[in-house]
Amino acid sequence: MSLRLYNTLTKKKEKFVPIKKGKIGIYVCGITAYDVCHIGHARSAVVFDVIHRYLRYRDYEVTYVKNFTDVDDKIIGKANAEGTDIYGISERYIKEHNEDMDRLGVVRPAVAPKATENINGMIRLIDTLMEKGSG
Repeated sequence: MSLRLYNTLTKKKEKFVPIKKGKIGIYVCGITAYDVCHIGHARSAVVFDVIHRYLRYRDYEVTYVKNFTDVDDKIIGKANAEGTDIYGISERYIKEHNEDMDRLGVVRPAVAPKATENINGMIRLIDTLMEKGSG
């Protein structure tokens, strides 16, 4: 039985075919780190954990990446309200998120980048998308 996934670009279910034979990259948007996790965070984490584990079970080499948004208006607002900085807020809630996911038995991603550490890369990606007419 082959794996079929919904392709949001074509708007239909399609047979999953890796770009590189035997290797798969999964990039998941993680939480915006300004408060404790809720059931929606858990649902997303569990769904991608199952997909990740299934692909590994099928002998794929999986690189699983899940980002953290560590700056936005809600984080800035919370930092101002508590008299601290955005890094203190985001680090606290990233740590709590990881502890919650550990308690659920969710495997941590191989890479967990933070938005603030990747602004230049985001700008380059947006420029590339705009050059290709996606903007």
